[in-house]
Amino acid sequence: MPPIPSIQLTVNFIKDRKQVIAYAPALDISTVGKTEKQARQRFDELVRIFLKDITDRNVIDEVLTELGWKKMKVQNQSQWVPPKVTSMDLQVPIAA
Repeated sequence: MPPIPSIQLTVNFIKDRKQVIAYAPALDISTVGKTEKQARQRFDELVRIFLKDITDRNVIDEVLTELGWKKMKVQNQSQWVPPKVTSMDLQVPIAA
């Protein structure tokens, strides 16, 4: 069986009370777990479900383009490349 292709994505893990949220801006999807490990496992499963769904519905081009992905030729094959995601801490005002 050939290896499953993979791509590197930025995933943010946010501790919120007694759970951890895993969020990927490049796919605009998230899930939660009781621990970071569980959130990561659930995120892996969610990505598989998400990609299978948009592939089965034949809307992968539309969805990934809307999310800012670009289709590029890599070694004579078309490949989707995610948008570059950067994170930084900013000081912002909050309401009292």
